[in-house]
Amino acid sequence: MSRRMEDDRKMIPFARQLLPAAVATLAALLAGCASYPIFDKTPPRNADHPKAVPVVERDINATRAKERSRERDRDEAPRDTGGLREGIRLYNEGDYNGAIKRLSARDLNNGPLATRLTALKYTAFSYCVTSRPALCRQTFDKALRLDPDFDLAPGEHGHPLWGPVFTKAKQGIDAR
Repeated sequence: MSRRMEDDRKMIPFARQLLPAAVATLAALLAGCASYPIFDKTPPRNADHPKAVPVVERDINATRAKERSRERDRDEAPRDTGGLREGIRLYNEGDYNGAIKRLSARDLNNGPLATRLTALKYTAFSYCVTSRPALCRQTFDKALRLDPDFDLAPGEHGHPLWGPVFTKAKQGIDAR
C-alpha cells in the first residue's frame, strides 16, 4: 500500500472526530443570526393606512375617472411627443417593425387619448403593410374601444390594405 493511502486512512478517524464539532459550531453561528436584533424589528402600524373600499364603489369611481379623462383628452390634439414623432418618422421611412415597437412604448400608451389614438392608427397601418391583418384589426379594435368615434382621414379610408380592415373593425364596434 502506498504511503499516501496510509496517511489518508489515518486522517479519516480524525475527520470523524472533527465533524460533530464543526456541525455544532455552524449551528451555533446560524442560531445567533436568527436572534440578531435587526431581524427582530417589525414595522410599526400606520394609523393613516387607507381603508379598504368595496369593489363596486371602486369600480364606479374608476369608471367616472376614465370618463372624465376621456372627455378632457378627446378635444386635445395629439401632443407632439418625441416618441410619437419618432414612430411616425420610422413609419414614413419604411421601418414598419421599428415604428410598431416605438409606437407601442409605454410613454405613448399612457399619454393623452389623442396621442394614443394616433399611435394606434400608425401601428395598425404598420401591421397592415407588413401583411399582418389580424394584428392590424386588433389594433383598430383597440382604438375604437378607446374612442368609438375614432375615424380615419378621408384619404386613409380608401387605402387597399387598411381601408377594408378598418371598415370591418368599425362595423364590429357599431354592431355592439
